[in-house]
Amino acid sequence: MTVEILRTLFNRDLNKLKLEIDSYSDETKIWHIEKSISNSGGNLCLHLIGNLNTYIGAQIGNTNYVRNRDLEFSNKFVPKNTLIAQIDATIVMINNTLDQLLEEDLKHKHPYLVFENKTSVEYLLIHLTTHLAYHLGQINYHRRLLDN
Repeated sequence: MTVEILRTLFNRDLNKLKLEIDSYSDETKIWHIEKSISNSGGNLCLHLIGNLNTYIGAQIGNTNYVRNRDLEFSNKFVPKNTLIAQIDATIVMINNTLDQLLEEDLKHKHPYLVFENKTSVEYLLIHLTTHLAYHLGQINYHRRLLDN
C-alpha cells in the first residue's frame, strides 16, 4: 500500500512540475533570477530531476545515473521541451523502480548515508516526496511572480 501511495504522490507532483514548466509564457523567464531569488524555476527543476535520479534511480533502482549537482544550479537556458522530456524520463524511472519494490523492502535500511543517520528506504522515499513538493511550490511561486 505504501508503494502505491508513493507512486501516486510522485506521479502527481512530477506531472504538476511539467505543467508548471510548460506554463511559463516566456521561456526565458524559467531561468530568471532577481534580487534575493537565487534559484530560477529551471534550476530548481534540474535539481529535482538530479535529486530523484540519484536517490531513487541510482541508489534504489541501480540505474547507473551519475549526478552533477553543481550543474543543476549553474546550467542555464535548457529548452523547455528538454526539461519536460527529462521530467517524463524521471517519471518512468520512478515507476520502474517502485515496480521492483515490495512493501517489506521499504523497511530495510537505505544502503547509503543520506542524512546524519541511516534511515529506512521508506523514510527516504517519503522525504523525497516532501522535497519535491517543497521545490514545486517554489517553482509555482517563481512562475507566478516573475512571468507576468
